[in-house]
Order: sequence, then C-alpha cells, then structure tokens
Amino acid sequence: MNEYQKRFVALLKTIFELDKSDLDFGIYRIINIRQREIVDYFENRLPKKIQEILAPFANEKTDEIKQKLAKIESDVESMGMTIDTLQDNTPKKQEYIALQKQLSQGSDMSALESDVYSALYSFFNRYYEEGDFISKRRYKEGVYAIPYEGEEVKLYWANQDQYYIKTAENFKDYSFVTKEGINVHFRLVDATIEQNNNKETNDSKRVFMLYTENDERPELKTFEWNAESKELIIRFIFDIPADKKKNYADDNYTKIREYIIGVPELMMPLMYQTSTDPKKPVTLIQKHLNGYVAKNTFDYFIHKDLGGFLTRELDFFIKNEVMHLDDLDTDDEVRAESYLAKVRAVKRIGKEIITFLAQIENFQRKLWLKKKFVVETNWCITLDHIDKSFYPEIIANKTQIQEWIDMYAIDEIKGDLNTTAFTNPPSIEFLKENQNLIVDTKNFPTTFRDRLIASIDNIDENTNGLMINGDNYHAINLLQEKCKKRISCIYGDPPYNAKSSEILYKNNFKHSSWIAMMNSRLELVSPLKTERGAIVTAIDENEGFNLMKLLDTLFPYWSKTAVSVLHNPAGVQGDNFSYSHEYAIFLFENFKHVIGKKEKEEKSTEPFRDWGPTGLRNPQGNTFYPIIVNCKSDKIVSIGDACAPDFHTTEQNVVIGDNILIYPVGDDGIEKKWVFARDSVDSIIDELYPVNNNGVIQIMRDKSKGSYKTVWDDKKYYANVYGSKLLNNIMGTKKFDFPKSLYTISDCILAVNEVQKGHSIIMDYFAGSGTTGHAVINLNRKDKGNRKYILIEMGEYFDSVTKPRMTKVIYSPDWKDGKPTIRNKGISQIMKYMRLESYEDALSNISLDEKGSFFGSNLGDEYLIGYMLDMESKGSLFNLEAFITPFEYNMKITEKNECKERQVDVVETFNYLIGLSVHSLSAISYFSTKEAVNPSYEGAVDLQKDQNGVYGFRQVEGTLPDGRRALVIWRNINKDNILASNAALDAYFSKYRINPADREFDVIYINGDNNLENLRLDDEQWKVMLTETEFNKRMWEE
Repeated sequence: MNEYQKRFVALLKTIFELDKSDLDFGIYRIINIRQREIVDYFENRLPKKIQEILAPFANEKTDEIKQKLAKIESDVESMGMTIDTLQDNTPKKQEYIALQKQLSQGSDMSALESDVYSALYSFFNRYYEEGDFISKRRYKEGVYAIPYEGEEVKLYWANQDQYYIKTAENFKDYSFVTKEGINVHFRLVDATIEQNNNKETNDSKRVFMLYTENDERPELKTFEWNAESKELIIRFIFDIPADKKKNYADDNYTKIREYIIGVPELMMPLMYQTSTDPKKPVTLIQKHLNGYVAKNTFDYFIHKDLGGFLTRELDFFIKNEVMHLDDLDTDDEVRAESYLAKVRAVKRIGKEIITFLAQIENFQRKLWLKKKFVVETNWCITLDHIDKSFYPEIIANKTQIQEWIDMYAIDEIKGDLNTTAFTNPPSIEFLKENQNLIVDTKNFPTTFRDRLIASIDNIDENTNGLMINGDNYHAINLLQEKCKKRISCIYGDPPYNAKSSEILYKNNFKHSSWIAMMNSRLELVSPLKTERGAIVTAIDENEGFNLMKLLDTLFPYWSKTAVSVLHNPAGVQGDNFSYSHEYAIFLFENFKHVIGKKEKEEKSTEPFRDWGPTGLRNPQGNTFYPIIVNCKSDKIVSIGDACAPDFHTTEQNVVIGDNILIYPVGDDGIEKKWVFARDSVDSIIDELYPVNNNGVIQIMRDKSKGSYKTVWDDKKYYANVYGSKLLNNIMGTKKFDFPKSLYTISDCILAVNEVQKGHSIIMDYFAGSGTTGHAVINLNRKDKGNRKYILIEMGEYFDSVTKPRMTKVIYSPDWKDGKPTIRNKGISQIMKYMRLESYEDALSNISLDEKGSFFGSNLGDEYLIGYMLDMESKGSLFNLEAFITPFEYNMKITEKNECKERQVDVVETFNYLIGLSVHSLSAISYFSTKEAVNPSYEGAVDLQKDQNGVYGFRQVEGTLPDGRRALVIWRNINKDNILASNAALDAYFSKYRINPADREFDVIYINGDNNLENLRLDDEQWKVMLTETEFNKRMWEE
C-alpha cells in the first residue's frame, strides 16, 4: 500500500467514522457492527477494483523495463561496442528499441494508481468537514457556483441542502467500550440547554462541569464503578458556573484522572496514550471527554440528498480538474487509453464510495424525517370537567394533593360561612367549591387516566390546548394530517443568534446554520396555516435581514410586514447603537383584512351617509346602493349592488318582505351617497350597524377600532415588567431568562382577524416559557372566546416552567411570589400534553439483523454499499411483531438524560398519523371467551368481562380529515391461535361497537389479520383497513 493509498484509506475511515469503533451509541453503534467488512472493503476490495480498471492499460513496472535496458547495455559493452554502433537489424538492438518504445508509451501501474488515489482524496477531502459534507459547489479553486434560475434576487446559504439537527438531541448518554471490555458512560444530569431566544450574557455562559453529589438526590453519584459488570458512569451538568474564571475542561479531566488512578482496574484501559504526537499526549478518557463536550456543544446537519450532490460535484470535478484536453490531443493511442482509464477509475470508484456514503446519510435522513412516536400522553383537566364519581380517587391521591399545595397554596384556604376549609385530604365539598383545580393524570395510574378520558364526550372538540415536549420539527411533522389549514396564527420566537447566544456550529457557519434551521421549519409549518391566517416571527437585528430574505425566497407572493416593538427602553449596547427594539414579522397570503382592527383609546361613531358638502349622489359613481337589514334581527345581512344611473328614490327605507333596504337619502328626500364605494364597503362591513332614529333606520359606523401601526411603543410591551417580573411572580422565583411581554404576544396573535373572532387555533413552535399559551388563556378569559393553543417546546424546562405556568394561569389570572392573589377567576380547561420520541431515540432503537452477513457474503459489495442498512435494520425500523400486543409496545427512550425501555403510546401516535379528530376514546377492556350460545359459525364465541382475560380491546371513534367517520379497534392477539383471536374480535365488534344506533362508519382500522368484513350488514358500506399497513405507510411518508 503506497502513501497515496494509505492517505485515501485513512480519509475514508475518518469519513465513515471507523476511527470511533469504541463508541457504542447512535450511528456509530450501527456502523461498528459491520466494521470488519467495511474496513476489508476499503483496504482490499476497493484497491483491487482500481487495479482491474487500470490493468489493461498498464505495462510492466518501469523499474523492470529499465533493468532490462541496463542489462542489454551491459551485454553490448562487454562486447566492446555501444548501443548506437549496433546494426538496427540485430536482435539486441531491436529488443532495446522495443523496450524504449514500451517505456515511453506505456503506463506505470503504480503511477496510475497514485494518480487515482490522489484525485479521489482531493475530491472527498474537499467537501468533508468534521462529520458533515458541506454543500459547497466548486467551480474552480476558491470559486463556487450556486444554482441560479433567473430570480431578481437570490438568497443562498452554505447549508441550504441540509437539515439542521439541534444540539439538545445529541448524545445525552455518550458511551464507549475499551478493548478490555469496560463500558464507560458520560451522562448529563439536569441539563439546561439554551432554548427559545433565551439569550446568554457574557457572564452567563453555560459549561460542562462534573456533577456534584448532594442530599437532594443521594442516589446520583459523580462516579459509579461496577467491577462485576465492568461499567463506569461519570455524570455531568451543563450550567452557569459559579467561578467564571475557572477552566472547567481542565478541572473535569483532573478530577476524572484522580478517580481513575484510584481504581486499579481502570488505570491501564483508560489512561493509555492515544496520541501519536509525544508533545501533545492525549489519554483515551481525555480523547472521549473532548469528543463528548464537542458533540454536545455544536449543532449538526443531515444532508437532504448527499448522493445527488456528490455525484454532480464528482462529474464537475473530473471535467475541470482530472480531464485535460491537451492530454487527449495526441497520436499516442496507448497514452490516451491509459489516461482515460485513470479518469474511468476516478469516476467509477468515486461513485461507488458516494453510493456508500449516501446509504448512511439517507438512512439518517430517513430516521430524521420519520414521524415520531408519541412516547407519553397525559392530561391536565379542571375539576368541572370531571365526573363526581372520580372524586374519591382524586382525594386519595397524596401526590396530586401535594401538587395542589405546592402549585396553588390551597393549604392556605381557610373556612368561613361560605367557604369549606382545606383539610388533608380535602373533602368532596372542598373539591366541589374549587372547580378550577387541575387534575394532572401523570399523578395517577394509566387506568385512571384512560377511564377519565373515556368519560368525556367529544374529547378533541372539548380539549382547549395541546402541549408537545419534543423537537419542533418532529412535532410539526406529526401535526401535518390533523392540523392542515386549521391554524389561524402560527407564532415563533426562535433563537436570535446574538453574539452571546449564537448557534455554535463547528464550521462557524453562524448565519447559514440559523437559516437552515428556520428554512426547514417554516416550510413544514406553512401548510398548517388557514387561508387567511398569519405566521408571526419574533426577531431582532442579528437575523432580521436574513429572515426577511428567507421569507421572500419561500413565500415570494405573500405579504410581509415588519412591526417594530419597543421592548427594552434602556437598550442593549451594540458596537454603535443601543438597541431598544425588536421585530414581529407578519407573513400572510395576499388577501385583504387578514390583519384585523385594534381598539382605540377614544371610541367614536359617525353616520355612514356622507353629510359633507360633497355628499350629493354622483349618478356615474358607485356610492349609491342599498344596505339590507333584517327586520327581525335588526342586523345587516347583505349589501346590494350599486344602483344604475337611471334609478332614483326619495325613500330612506324600502321594506321588501322581512328585509329593509337602506338608501343614503337625506331627510329632505335628496339622494346622497355612502362614505365608501360599493367595491370597498365590504372591508368595513363589520363596523356598520343599523340605528332606529324616530322610526327611520339609519346606518352608523363604529370607529372605535383602527388599523394596527407598524411601531408598537406602549409600556405594556416592556419585556422586563410584563415578561420577566410577571413570570417571576407566577413561578415564585426566576426560572427563565428574557421571556416576552405577555401583551406583545397577545397583540401579535390578536392582530390576526380570525383570532379576534374567538374561535381559532394559535400555535407557538418555540414555546419557551409558555407566554403564548398564557396570552390565549387571558384572551379567552376576557371575551369568553374559544381559542385553542398548541405549544411546542423541546427544552427540559418544559416540566419546570412551561407546563407549570400554564396550569397556574388556568387556576388564577393574578399571582404574587408564586401564590395566587385571586381564586375565583379560574378558567375551565382540558389540556393534553405529549412527549415525542427524539431522533436520538430513533437511532437507539435500531439494530442490525445478524442474517445480514449472509446477504453480504452472497450479494457482494453492491449489497454492502447500497442496501445493508435498510435490509438489516428493517425489523427494528418498524416492529411489526409489537402490534400483536400494542398496549405493551416498548422502545428505548431517553428520559431525564437516561436511556431506558418504556412503553410508548401507539394509540395516540396512530390518531395523529391519520389526522383523526377523536370523538371518543375508550379505556382498555379485558375479556375471556366461552363457546357462543347462538353461534353464527363454527368456533364463534361470547365474551365475558375479565380483568385477567387474555383478550384486550380499546376503541377510538372519530372523523378523518376528508370527513369520513372512522372506528379504530386495538386488540391483543394470541399469535398461537389467530382463529380464536378473530372469534373474540367478531364477538367484541358485534356487541361493543360504539353507538349501536349509528353504525355509519366509513372505515374501520384493526390490527392483525381478521375477517371482520364478514359481519358487514347489507345496508353498511364500511371497509376494513389493516392498522399496521397504514401505520407503517404514514410513519415513513415524506
């Protein structure tokens, strides 16, 4: 193996991260399973392919030819002659001439191989940077080409072809295995990853520090060594350090080193040197410590089409840097052929490696785009929605009562003539008097939760809010079917990418990384917007320009308006200016009146008829038309067409049936005109109303509302007073930096006309501390509206800030030092909250089929480089076997920074995959079977309820997005006796289908093969669909 080959193989091992063979998580674990085959392919089979391509065009080695020439020269000299004096027809002279021609015309195999390896190294090294392939389209050295299609203005960013992967999903549990078989885990405890626009200051940079043991969590140790299982756990925190001058990277390593030295079994495996540079020694544990911190500090990307990008670039590279026309302009066919062989080798081998790389990248892309499982579903429900039969169980739940004491200070409620005092446990009467107390089903067994939800009719319709704990990309993706064109206002408050809180991508593509993050999320969120809804994004000067250009690129024909919000009158000092404002960018389709009107401080009304000196009717104009009022409702029902020039009337009111036509005619019978022409009056129709003036109906205009300005400078927008201080009073202490003013977000969402009408959905996909949800609650409390909210937040303070804030403001509108100041103004509420599988969870659940090596040995390299991951991971990508017992579907899920097996919610996941609006959701019922009394077929059975029975059923009824009524039946299946399971299903369906009086379902989903269609009556049209098939299709569709 020459130096060029060694260098190229080393690069391939780096690109495929085979140098991390000791890592035991994520994509590393998957690749390492087939490491031996991959290394053999790089070191042996790939070089053979290059040689096979070049062999026909390479002669013997140059050194061998030269040795033969030297031997002839020596033989001739021994005869006292020289080559030149030899006759041309002598055998020696002819052989010498032939060898010289061969030397000049032929090609040295080693030289050709070196050229190929050098070209391949140059190409792949050009695009690979620390774990990512950056989409830099080379034109020539130092010059790049970008796709341009004739646009007036073109926005392009380095990561345009990539998905942005947020740091908070990366490797909370970092594991590696030493060659001695010792498993080492780095685990994060209570990480406080920066989210939202939670901007760090220079004095509040978060760093990785070793976890400090404390009495509150005595079970957690900084170091845990289990000699029996050969497992070492080292725990970290990611937080603001007390000593800001301390070098915590060095401090961490020093303490870890001291611990390892004290454990003899760990000394040699973890402290041996991995660096080849004696001047820069790096131990094994130090190497992984550096990698862990880097992996958790920087953000990463997955390429959308790596194969296509690299293939195009390879063709461009070959044409511009490998092929040279001068080398083809020769009469020497041998030289030309060998040159083309080199080009052919570069192209063929390059494409083979690209295929291999694309397989791995596409596999990760597939996992990223996959709809994620709902891991957990729980509910927060005020007592007024809960049947009194549940009260004894609630009272008996000590965890729930303690949560009420901690959250709402109910232990301070004293009794009097009109009030029942708090006791512990509280009385039934106390619950009846405090109907705004919130029951959180997480405090109860799942059976309680399921029975409670089953007792509420039209559960989706009656649910006021949804909170999702997960990456916002995955959450939005899961909502596509259920929320398409249903959300009136989509609010987003992304990271501002300021100097103190910028996205720390390892290649320092600061702005490009931010644009890549926003691009994919805006693309995904826009289909959820109603036709006349709006997308509102909060931003400041750091990325404001980039955001506007991105919106122009994604939505070139939509309206965009930047509203300046004075949120910090003191200002934040920049290099030149002190910044006291930020922006709210409103984006909506080009319809009129998407943005509503705002209440004026001074309200006024005026006649809609033009009373001025120019108010006479112009026969040629279109300001003379009837406004139609219904006699019974006294409301405007429509506006008539502009009257023809030859139409005249002296009547102000003309009665026709149940309606009155109001004309702009004066008391003197002279025709006037309306203030607005017919083609523009629809824009203010909501401001018009009829007034009876001495028996004559006149039209008045309410001018108490005006258009929203593009500068908001009211004190209520100050973030310190109405953001931070307000939140601190709710929570009792400071738990979140820089929340928005409650009134900034209230006005942002209320500016959307559809939201003003009271029945709408508002979504915030960077929910942060939950200000948007708080704003919706306040608006509903104020005008009795029925606005719903969806809040998406991936940060771990979802549990410590976002959800607690929501449950507190539901209970009371006013708080001081963490306690409510008012208890009788709570709002009735049903709020669902869910946790989603993460991308890292998806990777953790992948395992490769051991049978894969059989396919590899029989199908060769084509299988290894193109099909291995998809073929061998198929069983773990979608676990078909788990649908036999869907109520026990388990996955490895990271929870509180610990990866463990837990049950996931396939029922709720499927509801979102098919976009089902749920009417009713039953609890699981268990049955045993007995021989049917009146069997309709051989083997028919009757069911009898039995909590220990083997046949479990749960059913969901709802409506699909296209209006079809659907029934979903989930069941446990006895895989050893499918006939018995289907007989139980037939009996269940016949007896327990929802609402027997109304069986008009259009589609019925059932897990497992079945014969249910045999039970369809002649007048029924429903069809049966296999749940697994639909689940699999919906989960992986893009």
